[in-house]
Amino acid sequence: MNHNDTVKNSFKKQAEKFAAYHMSKTEYTDYLVNRIGAKGTEHALEVAAGTCICGRALAPFVKDITCIDLTEEMLAQGKKFAEESQVKNIYFQTGNAEELPYDSETFDLVVTRLSFHHFDNPEKPFNEMKRVLKKSGKLVVWDMEATEESLRGINDKIENMRDPSHTRILSREEFEEMFKKDFVLQCEETTLVPVNLKSWMKLTDTPESVQKEIANLMKAELAGGSKTGFSPYKKESRIMFDHRWLLLIGEKRH
Repeated sequence: MNHNDTVKNSFKKQAEKFAAYHMSKTEYTDYLVNRIGAKGTEHALEVAAGTCICGRALAPFVKDITCIDLTEEMLAQGKKFAEESQVKNIYFQTGNAEELPYDSETFDLVVTRLSFHHFDNPEKPFNEMKRVLKKSGKLVVWDMEATEESLRGINDKIENMRDPSHTRILSREEFEEMFKKDFVLQCEETTLVPVNLKSWMKLTDTPESVQKEIANLMKAELAGGSKTGFSPYKKESRIMFDHRWLLLIGEKRH
């Protein structure tokens, strides 16, 4: 099985539960829409869109938006929610972020959220997003930010135990490096997003034995043992941790 098949299998399982998870809360999408500051004239694209959470939130603020994703089941959920909300200016396409089926300089705005840590080779989809973006257009990347260097190995290992489609969380410096050649960064902000450990593992249908193993690693850290990179904490007897979401908005140079 290649990595794309692993991604599709993982998100096929998540599709129906995904929209109810914390990542779709309006406080986060409102924050994103506000930071993008769309003018209403943009032809927009959401890459690795999943259930099109960003696309549906942005639709009222752009001329039109296309959502592309590898997993048909995720897009089907996005389409259902768009129809329920009577969003008319949104389009859906199955496709690979590494080979976007669009001409160069097609879109004024390209957005991707929580996708890069699922890519085998992050530079390929990044370069594709850059290619289909018009000059002076905006590229918006919102993804998890890596923990401190010494804990990245164990952190990624646990993420992959929970979801085999996970590859590697990039550091702020790695994201900046991709942007620096062809973009002027307009925004670079980190948001702490609280995550319930149990809900996080249920979303991906992580096997019970693996859930137990991950929970034991978190409990060991809470008891003063080895660090996981998650910095878990207790809230009303539940194990929690904070994901660091890094938002980068760059304007493509002429």
